[in-house]
Amino acid sequence: MTYAFDPELRPWVEMLPKIDIANLDLAALRSGGIPQLFTQHTYEPTQPLEIRNLTIPGPDGGPDVPVRVYAPAEHGGDLPGLVYIHGGGFILGSLDQVDPLGQRLADQLSMVVVSVDYRLAPENRFPAGLEDCYAALLWTAAKAADLGIDPTRLGVGGDSAGGGLAAATALLARDRGGPAIKAQILGVPELDDRLTTPSMVAYTDTPLWNRPNATASWRFYLPEEVEPGGDAVSEYAAPARAKDLSGLPPAYVSVCEFDPLRDEGMIYAQRLVQAGVATELHLYPGTFHGSGMIVDATISKRMAADTIEYYRRAL
Repeated sequence: MTYAFDPELRPWVEMLPKIDIANLDLAALRSGGIPQLFTQHTYEPTQPLEIRNLTIPGPDGGPDVPVRVYAPAEHGGDLPGLVYIHGGGFILGSLDQVDPLGQRLADQLSMVVVSVDYRLAPENRFPAGLEDCYAALLWTAAKAADLGIDPTRLGVGGDSAGGGLAAATALLARDRGGPAIKAQILGVPELDDRLTTPSMVAYTDTPLWNRPNATASWRFYLPEEVEPGGDAVSEYAAPARAKDLSGLPPAYVSVCEFDPLRDEGMIYAQRLVQAGVATELHLYPGTFHGSGMIVDATISKRMAADTIEYYRRAL
């Protein structure tokens, strides 16, 4: 299919790796070009930052969860806080992948960021990764004073699969009685295992993410005995299935035009609004899933600036 990509993005499309997560060796995929693709950009903070690698108690006595905490080196506390969840189709990604973003948020917003290294599928299928994210939220809220966080300004956010996990973490926090979340930031979120939206059906060959990869992603993430698209899929695995979205924190949802995840993000945002949740939705024309890695493109700069501005206003 021919796509009307943004002119600044179009020259990069042929240079991007062809990712086929269903048919490539997972260990090679994790150690090969994909991590380098995500970590090729760096960020130079404008102020000294304190960056710590920690392990926190895992869910229900499970394995400890590695986190990386970013904060301005000199602050008096009462800062906004964010539990951030990386993307990677539930099977890829790491703390290093999102290290530049963690530094940028802590620097530009004087924010404390807790980046979560949750367990990946298929070695650890749902709900392992999600419970790790919720454990990180519980820990961050409990340690708010020690971390210098104002507990009334705590958010959860993520991109791609991380956006889906952030939405699911917000659902868990609502249904388990806390912690209180002031905002959920869902960047190009992966939310729906049913794969029936028009964008998901149409975009079978888009760069980086497409219907075949989405299909494999859900097959790897869900328990082996649970069929993607079937009746047994939990709404905490696929938040698009949640029947009741009321009582959730205000939301920011961003989607890319030529992304199979586009429509599920838009539908989720619409349903949040209909449930009485203050929601901001951004659709970026000419973009594709992961195009924000082309950081010098004007549209990528606008996407990043819009997200930063929402963090500033919401938290």
